[in-house]
Amino acid sequence: MEIPGERECTACGARWSYYETGEVTCPECGSLRSVGVEDAAAHTAGTERLDLSPVREQVDERPLRAVADEAADTAAEYLRTAGFVRGGELQPFDDVYLAAAELRRVGATLGRGMSLTDSEEIHFLALLRGADSGERPAPEAVPETLRPERGLGVAAAVDAYRSDLRTVQDGGDPLLDQTLSTLRTRQKRIEALDGDIDPAEAERLVRAVRDVSLYWREGDETALARATERFG
Repeated sequence: MEIPGERECTACGARWSYYETGEVTCPECGSLRSVGVEDAAAHTAGTERLDLSPVREQVDERPLRAVADEAADTAAEYLRTAGFVRGGELQPFDDVYLAAAELRRVGATLGRGMSLTDSEEIHFLALLRGADSGERPAPEAVPETLRPERGLGVAAAVDAYRSDLRTVQDGGDPLLDQTLSTLRTRQKRIEALDGDIDPAEAERLVRAVRDVSLYWREGDETALARATERFG
């Protein structure tokens, strides 16, 4: 959606950036009456940060299944407001978004499971420890039982990023269009397999999206060529 970045309060005249606050309420007087004072631009990025510290504090106090449920809910709440376009400018493919997309699925799966294996517990705790810093376990560290959660998390993040890129793309770039179409095909394949693919394959898709992002944001043509090669 397109939103004016700067707003002005009609009650007191204060100005603030909607892109920074995500609020139409005046930060000075609290009035709800404000108007946009600059041209609108595409904007999907939220202002909330993923904060898992309250969930981490529960690890030694509650059953791990309950902690996993709480982590899934926290990640889902963050994902509902997160996006990749800020004031018309495409942002990088965020590691925090990727980690949150996986944590949401791992937490939900483990929260409804009857028991956890040691490898599943280690993987969940690693995600819980590092997701809000954009850290995910390496592909080779993903337990086989949680491969679908890694695959579907990557597919969801790729879909969100590709969609946001489309909101700022003005067309006229056939090679980019072709690459985005290939990204969508690979994403749909993962979804059709319910995410159950080799995590290394999912990671190749992540790297391809990062190459596409670099091409769009910085005009790096070698990055787009590299993205195409990753599908070879």
